[in-house]
Amino acid sequence: MRVTRQQAEENRQTVIDVASRLFREHGFDGIGLKDLMAGAGLTQGAFYKQFESKDDLAAQASRRALESASERWADAARSSPDHPLAAVVGFYLSMGHCAEKMDGCPVVALGSDAARQGPAVKAAFEAGIEEYLQMLGPWVGTADGDAPDNKAMAILSTMVGAVLLSRAVNDERMSERFLEAAAESVLAQSSVGDAPPSRRQ
Repeated sequence: MRVTRQQAEENRQTVIDVASRLFREHGFDGIGLKDLMAGAGLTQGAFYKQFESKDDLAAQASRRALESASERWADAARSSPDHPLAAVVGFYLSMGHCAEKMDGCPVVALGSDAARQGPAVKAAFEAGIEEYLQMLGPWVGTADGDAPDNKAMAILSTMVGAVLLSRAVNDERMSERFLEAAAESVLAQSSVGDAPPSRRQ
C-alpha cells in the first residue's frame, strides 16, 4: 500500500525522535541503521526515502535532542520563577538525570562523539549550547571584567562535566559527590542569590 505524504512525514518525525534517544544511549557509531529503523517500527529500506544519509539523520536527531533538553530547562525555570537557576540545577545535577541515558542531556551523552562528526552535527550542538547559554546568562550575571557570557560558559562547563564524571564511575557516593560539589559551586558563582536547590534523585 502506498504511503501518503502525511504518513511519510509522520514516519520521518518518528525516526528522528527515536534516533535522538537511541543515539544518546549508544552513541552515533554504536547503533546501525537497521536497529534505528526497527526502533521506529520501520524497515531499513524506508530510510533513504526520508534521509540523505546517516549523517543527515544524526544532525536532525541532535537538533531534536537539544531542543528537548532546552525545553526541560525552560520547564524547570518556569516551575520556580523566583529561583530558576536553582530549579535547573536541582534536576540537572541529580542522580535521576544521570540515570537518564536515553533522555538526558545530549551534550553529556554525545559531546565527545559530536567532536568527531561533520559540520551539520556540530552546528546542531552549537545551536543547542548557545540556547543553554542564553538561558543561563540572566540567571548568573557576569563576573567583574568578564565578557557577558564567560560566567555562563564556566557554569555550563561545570554542570556538563559533573554529570559526565558522575556517570563514569561505579562508586555511587563518588557519583553523588561530583553532583553535589558542582551544585554548590554553580550556586556560589551565581550573582542573583538563588536559593540552594532541592535536588531530585
